[in-house]
Parts: sequence; C-alpha cells; structure tokens
Amino acid sequence: MSSLIYRNENGIGYLTFNRPDKYNALDEPMVLELEQFFRERMYDDDTRVIILDGGNAKGFCAGLDMRSFGPEIFSMKPVKAYNAQARMSRLLLAMRQIPQPVIACVHGSAAGLGFSMTMASDLRIISDDARFSAAYINIDLGGADMASSYFLPRLIGSGRANEYLLTGNWMDADTAMALGFASRKVPREKLMETAEEFAKTMLQKNPMGIRMTKEAISISIDAGGLEACLHMEDRNQMMIAYANKLSSIEGQA
Repeated sequence: MSSLIYRNENGIGYLTFNRPDKYNALDEPMVLELEQFFRERMYDDDTRVIILDGGNAKGFCAGLDMRSFGPEIFSMKPVKAYNAQARMSRLLLAMRQIPQPVIACVHGSAAGLGFSMTMASDLRIISDDARFSAAYINIDLGGADMASSYFLPRLIGSGRANEYLLTGNWMDADTAMALGFASRKVPREKLMETAEEFAKTMLQKNPMGIRMTKEAISISIDAGGLEACLHMEDRNQMMIAYANKLSSIEGQA
C-alpha cells in the first residue's frame, strides 16, 4: 500500500499522507515516495496548487517513525546515517523549490518532521485540535532539526521560537493563531473546504505570477537587504509583463 494518495483535479493537486495506523509517521518507503513526488512536481505545469493533509489518521503527522526507521538510522554506519538524515531534510528544501504553493491542512498533532513539513508549506490551515512540537529535543537529540531552526524563528520570531525548540513543548491552535503561525483556524470538517477556497483563488491568477511570487518570498527571506529584494522583484515583474505581452501578440496573430 502506498504511503501517499495523490490526485489532480482541475489544477489542484491533493496529497494525503496514508499511514493512519502509524499516525502518518515517516518510514523509509514514505521518504522515498515524497522525494519522488516533489521531483515530479518541479516541472508539472498541470498542477498549480497543492493541498497537503493527514487523511484519516488521528493527527497530521507524528514525524519520523521511531519504531522502525528511527532505530534503523541510529544503527547505521555514520555515512549511511548521514545520508538518511540528509534525504529527509532535503524534502523541506524541495517543498520550497517546487513552483506550486503548498497549503497544509493540519488536524491533531504535527510533531518533528510533521511540524517541519507544516512550516515548509506556504499556507497553514489548522483545526481547533491542532498542536505542534519540534519534539527533536524530547528524544535526546538537538532541538534544531529538519529546518526547524530556519523556519520557526522566521514565522513567529526568535523569542518564542527559542522557547519551543529548547523545550519541545507543544504549541496549541489558539497560540499558533496568536503568533501568526497559521493562516486560518477552522473546525476539522472545514479544513479542506477552506484550503480549496484559497487554491481556487490562486487558480484565477496569472500562473507565472503565482510561481514567481512563491519564488520571491522564499528568496527574500534570505536576501541580504532591501536592494537585493527590489532587484529580484523588478526582474520578476518585468519578466511576467513581457511574457503577458508576448501571449497577447501571439493571440492576435
């Protein structure tokens, strides 16, 4: 059975974690499936927005499967263990590199890598029972793992981010909203409906505009200053305007 369920309907890609009996925890086959999924989306013009959800599991994603894949990694030789770590962490980079905005629908717990995949998404729609934990420090590892030290301070500020990374404490849904971590908090049964509303709004926009907006946001987070951001925005806007002009000319020919 596949660890992922995927379908494309009218430009919206629906990606569902499918290990409900394991709280959608990631084992090695699931990591490889996700790796392949994001690779295929890089040049997928038919998918313009992706909605990610936890399906019928009790929670969104419990992170790394500590009953199977976790012990396997800890027993590997150093080089192989490092490769396994790197493959998991690069999933988060892939989420930022694909051109499609990713909307995460989070119910229940999102811990560890599940928390990081939530942060790597572009929008976060959460249910009333959603809760989040970096969790890494709770299993005798460093609290900064799977891009948590990158994403969380940028989303909620370093003061509160430090608190969660150093303690492994849970962030509840109300706190997530108060800190600006999530876009919307809705009843669980409204998660998909709300995500689809956002996705359909994006589908009405210029496809290149959406793609380059995501790219600009990702790059601006790391830009050296205002001037670098302005150069990138100016380039993007002129490229889009020129592409629109060419399309108009071709349409009149």
